[in-house]
Amino acid sequence: MIELKHLGKTYQAADKEIVALEDINLTIQDGEIFGIIGLSGAGKSTLVRCINLLETPSSGEVLVDGKSLTRLSRKELLKLRQSIGMIFQGFNLLEQRTVLRNVCFPLEIAGVPRKEAQKRAREMLELVGLGDRAGSYPSQLSGGQKQRVAIARALATNPRYILCDEATSALDPNTTRSILELLRQINEELGVTIVVITHEMKVIDQICDRVAVIDHSHIAEEGKVSEVFTNPRSEIARNLIIPKERTVLETEGGQRLRLIFGGETTSGPHIAEMILACQAPVSILQASTKELDGVIYGYTIIELPTDQHQADKVLVWLRNSGIKFEEVG
Repeated sequence: MIELKHLGKTYQAADKEIVALEDINLTIQDGEIFGIIGLSGAGKSTLVRCINLLETPSSGEVLVDGKSLTRLSRKELLKLRQSIGMIFQGFNLLEQRTVLRNVCFPLEIAGVPRKEAQKRAREMLELVGLGDRAGSYPSQLSGGQKQRVAIARALATNPRYILCDEATSALDPNTTRSILELLRQINEELGVTIVVITHEMKVIDQICDRVAVIDHSHIAEEGKVSEVFTNPRSEIARNLIIPKERTVLETEGGQRLRLIFGGETTSGPHIAEMILACQAPVSILQASTKELDGVIYGYTIIELPTDQHQADKVLVWLRNSGIKFEEVG
């Protein structure tokens, strides 16, 4: 288990202090895939680098399996880091080494005998689907293949945790999907706890169990992905789930409502039932729904008629139906 307690990180600039993280409190359970999402500059990359002390926190504690990392000796910290693999956006492969030797690299640092290291490296390359590319060099690989090598390297020391810092940001959508599926497979088959840092909701949507939303160095909210997506409490979460650039169709109608669907409220033709029951012309301006773990979530933005009597009938019907809704400005 990873615990962050009152974690803070401040950088000293020429004439001022820059607060990258302030009073971060998170618990990441063993075996889960935990997402941390935020816009650029929110502090998410600093946060993930504090977890394995690539960045030293200015305040607070990082505990891994009950051990406070800042209290460990250098030797103890190096030993513990073997249980924490890391995957970067830029792959960070050594160009002069073959794929096999790249995966062997952390084992060499750990003092594993060469023959044993190569055996482990070949097993990890088979796991990520690159068993036939052991003798290739990074320049001969695609972006997706490079990231698979980076994943194999991260797994070489048999870690309990893997930290992914924007691991799919440099990849195309199809390759991103395959890499995320591979991470899910690793989580399920090896029981490795995975922490995913990203600015993309689709990444969180595809593989994460829980998510924390970071904004301006603070945790804005956290919870199960399905709960945060269906009922975002913070403005930053709402903006990430429903980006502002996705503008609503301009019309001359009346009041606009966002109908929020999650779980039990999503089965059935609710909009059609509402229009038939109220005998009111309602316009659908925008809609977005997805399925997550067998549950449908999403939203539909509707525009009520300008006739207030008809609009009131729709509002009463919605309240009685149990469908969550909010007014859209």
